[in-house]
Amino acid sequence: MLTLVHTADWHLGAAFGAFDDEGRRKLTRARLEVVARVFDVARRRRAHAVLCAGDLFDSPSPAEEYWRGLAGVLARTPPDVPIFLLPGNHDPLTRGSVWAPEHPLRRHLGDWVHVIDRDDFEHELGADAVLVARPCRSTAGDVDLALALPERQPGDTRLRVGCVHGSTFDLAGYQTNFPVARDACVRRGLDYLAIGDTHAFRDVTPELPAPTVYPGAPEALKFDEQGAGHVAVVLLVRHGLRAEVQRERVGYWRWLDMTCRDLEAVRGVLALPDLERTVLRLRLELAVSVGEHAELERMLTELRGTDATHGRAGVLTVESDRLRVTRGQDDAFDGLPPALAETVRRLDELAGAESASEDEQRDAARALLHLRRLLSELGGS
Repeated sequence: MLTLVHTADWHLGAAFGAFDDEGRRKLTRARLEVVARVFDVARRRRAHAVLCAGDLFDSPSPAEEYWRGLAGVLARTPPDVPIFLLPGNHDPLTRGSVWAPEHPLRRHLGDWVHVIDRDDFEHELGADAVLVARPCRSTAGDVDLALALPERQPGDTRLRVGCVHGSTFDLAGYQTNFPVARDACVRRGLDYLAIGDTHAFRDVTPELPAPTVYPGAPEALKFDEQGAGHVAVVLLVRHGLRAEVQRERVGYWRWLDMTCRDLEAVRGVLALPDLERTVLRLRLELAVSVGEHAELERMLTELRGTDATHGRAGVLTVESDRLRVTRGQDDAFDGLPPALAETVRRLDELAGAESASEDEQRDAARALLHLRRLLSELGGS
C-alpha cells in the first residue's frame, strides 16, 4: 500500500489585518505551527510521501521570517519521507520568487525536499508508483494544469499520482483561475489527483474511479471557511482500485461569527466550550441601558483580557456599530438639576434617534456613559 499525506493552502505570511496586534501574532504563528502538525501526521501514518499542493506562502516574496520558519520545520522532518512543494497562484514560480532556484530558501532544503519547478516534473515513489506535477507560473491563468500532465502510456500499470493547483468550479459569469477539468484524473490515467486552491476539504469526484481532492487549508484564514483544518491521508493499493481518502484534523483554531441581540446572548458566549481555541467575532446588535453597559463591558473584558490577565477567548474582535446605549431606568440620573436633566433627556433621545447619523448616535451614547461615570464618582465621594 502507498500512503500519502496531501496538504495545501498554508498561506504562510497571511496578514490578518482585521485583528489587533496580539490577535495577528497568534494567527500568523498558527500557520507555521499547523505545518509542523501536518508532518506529525505523516510520521504517525508512516506516509511514503507528503504532497503540498500550492499556496504554501501567501505571496511569491514572503518575509524572511516565514521562509526561514518553514525551512526550520522541514529540517526536522524524516529524511526518508520525500516532501514535494508545489508553487500555487498566490506563490507562483517566477523569477525572484521564493521558489526560484536562486532564492536562499532553496539552500536550506534537504535533498528529500523537492520543489516542483519544472513543467515536466516527474518523481518515482518507489518501484510501482510515480508522481507527475506542474507548477503555477503566474498569479492567474486559464491553462488546465491537470490536463497538461502526461497521459498514462499503454502497458504502464504503476500507480500514477498527479499534483496541481487550480479550481474545479465552473460558475456562470465567473472566470475560473487555473481551471481543472473534473474528469482530468481519468483522462490522464491518474489514480489520484492532489489539488489545492479551495480552503475546505472536498472530494470533487466521488462518482469517478479516481479521486480528485482538495485537502483544504490546515487552518482557516477567515470566518466563512467552513471545512478547513484538515489534511488528506491517501491510501492506494493498485492501479484500477479507487484510492481511499481519509480526512484528518490538524487545525487548532475554530472560527465563530456570532451576533448578540441581547445581554443574555453575550452571557451565553462566556459559557461556550473551548473559548481559548476560538477566533471569535462578536457583532453587538442590541440596546442596553447605561447601567447594563457596565455589565457588557465587564463581559467583554473577561473575553478580551487585560494587560495583567489572559482573555477567555483566544482571539477576539468586536463590532459595535449597531450597539445602542440609552438612559434606561438608571437611578444615577434621578434628582438632577433641571438643566442637567434636560441634557440627559436630549442625549438619550439622540442616542436612539433613527434620524441621527451613526456618529451622532455613538457620540451621544458616549456622552451618557461619561456623565454616568462622573455622577457615580460624585455619589461615591
